[in-house]
Amino acid sequence: MVGSALKRLMAEYKQLSLNPPEGIVAGPINEDNFFEWEALILGPEDTPFEGGVFRTTLNFPTDYPMSPPKMKFTSDMFHPNIYPDGRVCISILHSPGDDPMGYETSAERWSPVQSIEKILLSVMSMLAEPNPESGANVDASKMWRDDQEQFVKRAEKLVRKSLDL
Repeated sequence: MVGSALKRLMAEYKQLSLNPPEGIVAGPINEDNFFEWEALILGPEDTPFEGGVFRTTLNFPTDYPMSPPKMKFTSDMFHPNIYPDGRVCISILHSPGDDPMGYETSAERWSPVQSIEKILLSVMSMLAEPNPESGANVDASKMWRDDQEQFVKRAEKLVRKSLDL
């Protein structure tokens, strides 16, 4: 299983290197270990995160792509769909199959046809359009719903911090 996961990760790395999506740079932290990646995500235009450069890690299981990777922001983040410790809560990263809570359809969850590029683009989209109904960070969800001006100020501080300003 490790061999096929490694082949798939190497192929995805090659594709991302040859044709990177706009605003994303990603690859293995160390080319001796293709199961641990780092990605830099540019804050999407016309969002509170615009202009920021946010660092993330992706840790791939040995049965990838049968199971999804774990993704975590290592840059400070305050977002409804990002846990306070940086873990990303997004449907595409949830294990395949039916949601035991009945919130997501199996089509929204991980499947082996997904890719690293799709994950990263989904996270960029999540930054642009949070889902406060699926709050991983209750404080951020509440602020997004009740005080968008304060949320924007907090996000702008994170943008400056991500740029070491």
